[in-house]
Amino acid sequence: MFKDANLRRNAAGIAMRSSAKWAAAIVTAASLVGVVGLMARPVAAKDLTFGYVVASQVYPFNASTAKGFEDAAKEKGVKTIVLDPQGSVEKQGNALDDLIVQKVDAIGFLPIESMTSQSFVDKVDAAGIPVVACCAQVGDATQDVRDVYKGLNAAVLPDEVAFGEASGKLAAELVPKDKTIKLAIVEGPGGFAGVEKRTRGFKAGLDAAGIKYEIVGAQPTDWTPERGEAVCQNFLAANPDIDLIFSQADDMALGCARALDAVGSKAILVATFGGSKLGNQAIKDGEIDASICVKPGTLGRLMFESMYAAATGANTKKGQVVLLDPLPVTKDTLDKCVAEW
Repeated sequence: MFKDANLRRNAAGIAMRSSAKWAAAIVTAASLVGVVGLMARPVAAKDLTFGYVVASQVYPFNASTAKGFEDAAKEKGVKTIVLDPQGSVEKQGNALDDLIVQKVDAIGFLPIESMTSQSFVDKVDAAGIPVVACCAQVGDATQDVRDVYKGLNAAVLPDEVAFGEASGKLAAELVPKDKTIKLAIVEGPGGFAGVEKRTRGFKAGLDAAGIKYEIVGAQPTDWTPERGEAVCQNFLAANPDIDLIFSQADDMALGCARALDAVGSKAILVATFGGSKLGNQAIKDGEIDASICVKPGTLGRLMFESMYAAATGANTKKGQVVLLDPLPVTKDTLDKCVAEW
């Protein structure tokens, strides 16, 4: 997810949640830490080695997950191997194979392509190594985020439908209520599980508020500001009177803000998966109207905690999910969202 040396950023201040319906399947961050701290049997952490295969470290969001993972491991005295497949699904599979051959004690990975990742999990699980997915869903993206793919010890991630819905509710407070608004959507790449979920949630947020809208454009990007700017230029050329643009991440919103400024557009710009340093600054400066805070460094730490619990025998249960709740970010709430990326 997310690119460029000038884009070091992320978010903070996220609450944990657990649904009563899924209580048996969900481990919140607080309870997970408690399990590790109270139930873990004595273990020589110096003898443990954990591997993490990031999607691509060129994106600051991903790099922040790796930092959170490595920081948590260092505190426990666990050795780490972090591999960067550079956005290639094939290279990610090869990197996971390498970790299996090295017989690491636990493996975490940030899935690049949700369906292909199923076979990766199957292979790691068959090798008897605990495996945890971070930040993105493995398997059918239309399924509930709580339906964790078999073989995974845990999935550590935000509920992307909930994040999209929170953005939709923010947007509903900012757009005209007396007309059908024109809406354009800046999407993430095709194949990424969250693309459909974030849009579905956003529309649900608008629907719940009774906002009438017409989607006049929806285009995929590569998670970069440059592509976000190009897509928004296309939207504005085709529909100069757009009322609302929804960006599925802070990165593209930064580029989109440039496109809006270039033509003097008054369109409302709302993002999700925000809370980056540059994104927060853009909200402060009035370039982005609102976003939803996410915290990749924390996700990396929580991934490590799940791996550690499984590797030490403290919690070997399969199919757990650690969810992060959305935190709305506006000019009035910026102090609650301390950027990590």
